[in-house]
Amino acid sequence: MKKLILAACLSASLAAPALAISTVDRIVAVVNNSVITQAELNQRVQQAQANLQRQNIDAPAAAVLQRQVLDMMINEQLQTQYANNNGLRIGELEIDQALNSIAQQNKTDLAGLRSLLEKEGSSIAKLREQLRSELLLERIREREVSSRVNVTDQEVAQVQQTTAGISRVEYRLSAIQVNIPERATPAQVEERRQKLLKARDEITAGKPFAQVAAAYSEAPNAMQGGDLGWRNASALPQDFIQLLNTLQVGGVTDLVRASGSLYLFKLTDKRDGSGPQYVKQYKVRHILIKTNEATSDADAYARILQVQDRLKRGAKFEDMARQFSEDGSAALGGDLGWVNEGDTVPEFERTFRQMAANQISEPVKTPFGWHLIELDEVRNQDVSSDREKLLVKQQIRQRKIEQSYTDWLEQLRAGAFIDDRLVEK
Repeated sequence: MKKLILAACLSASLAAPALAISTVDRIVAVVNNSVITQAELNQRVQQAQANLQRQNIDAPAAAVLQRQVLDMMINEQLQTQYANNNGLRIGELEIDQALNSIAQQNKTDLAGLRSLLEKEGSSIAKLREQLRSELLLERIREREVSSRVNVTDQEVAQVQQTTAGISRVEYRLSAIQVNIPERATPAQVEERRQKLLKARDEITAGKPFAQVAAAYSEAPNAMQGGDLGWRNASALPQDFIQLLNTLQVGGVTDLVRASGSLYLFKLTDKRDGSGPQYVKQYKVRHILIKTNEATSDADAYARILQVQDRLKRGAKFEDMARQFSEDGSAALGGDLGWVNEGDTVPEFERTFRQMAANQISEPVKTPFGWHLIELDEVRNQDVSSDREKLLVKQQIRQRKIEQSYTDWLEQLRAGAFIDDRLVEK
């Protein structure tokens, strides 16, 4: 994510034609008690164009792209307001941590990162604000959606039973998603259907699927051309698998209605997933100082720094975990065992994935508090015997998160005052 953020920030700094005063001052949307100006929209459109260009996706027509980006900005405003009303904040220390991570990924330090940004006409200050927004949206999604999604063993077993014999097939999918409001009238459903039919007509006429997705899709991945990545057959409905199996690679489905939305799917690729399946696993320990009503963020950070100081002076990580960690793993010396990608919250995972074996991290902030992480070992493990159950569980969970997030955003929009002025009435 951080490399994409840096790239977007650099792209936004490219020279653009000067805007007239009247254009700069124009309000294109009112979202409750906040406004979005034409100048803000223009800047985000430039970023979107640069992101699409990096992915070799032709940008939609200017008016269409403006509409897509404005809808994204409205959703972001609503979520930011929700965070402010519910006491969710991203502290300066977290942004410092993210900046250090970006610098490391780009093989430089903060001074080098500052120099790189300045050469492109941007600044650390701009990147800090972009990081604040990205991290806040991530925190909201984790708290309000991801943390509340559970997948039971019964659900996994039921899916495995209904997909017996086809579980090793994998599909690379892209999608165009059009959302249907809760309690929509027949006229609203038809209006949504006509939008997706228009998208299908453009694909039939020869436009690339990714370009049409960027123009029409209402999913968060619209600006990535609707790419959904690889999906295992075990995690897909059986009737949908039958539909995919009627397509040649590169083919596009007819309209599909599922979970309150309408979709067009493209079968980008298909493969047999049988044979050994290796995944990267990480042997991780951690020390957690929780933030709560009794312990402020600053106090928790001060305490984790004290623990870090003792580690630097030679204390053993497992001894410090037993003595100071407020996690259930404290009695085990902070040992979390072998962790797969996707098993932990994003901030925690991003950190240990960048570490070398036997390395201890700098303090890391997550929704739970402040951590120190020790990476003991990394391995590529053949999980063929457990893979089907693991994949089914992961992908059922991902599907639930995506749908829950869509539903939550729709509810947020339904309860908000939104005055869309992009097209003057």
